[in-house]
Amino acid sequence: MICTKQKEQSTNEFWDMLAQLVAESELVIDRPKGSTHPRYPDFVYPLDYGYLKGTSSADGGGIDVWKGSSDDAYIDAIVCTVDFLKRDSEIKILIGCTEVEKEMVIRVHNRTEFLKGIMIKRKL
Repeated sequence: MICTKQKEQSTNEFWDMLAQLVAESELVIDRPKGSTHPRYPDFVYPLDYGYLKGTSSADGGGIDVWKGSSDDAYIDAIVCTVDFLKRDSEIKILIGCTEVEKEMVIRVHNRTEFLKGIMIKRKL
């Protein structure tokens, strides 16, 4: 059984490693805010969406990222998704997102019966 101190250390190390991965990777925005999804034209991206170049995720692409309006590149939340149609699970890193933008993101990942997501926020 992991004690509270070890759990806190592991949690902090997770967020630190995630921040380091983002800092050392090129952020590619391939779906800018206001653009439409290539396969679902009724879906409009509420924020910039892209991936970290040189990383990999379950779908074979880079780790997905939502980029908010803040110039600060802080990372204090991720979204874990399950896509029933693609039959995969991924994480989405939220960078520089306000609380309102975080709400937009979680709504996006729960808007259909085939895609569900949960948000995990860093306790500061």
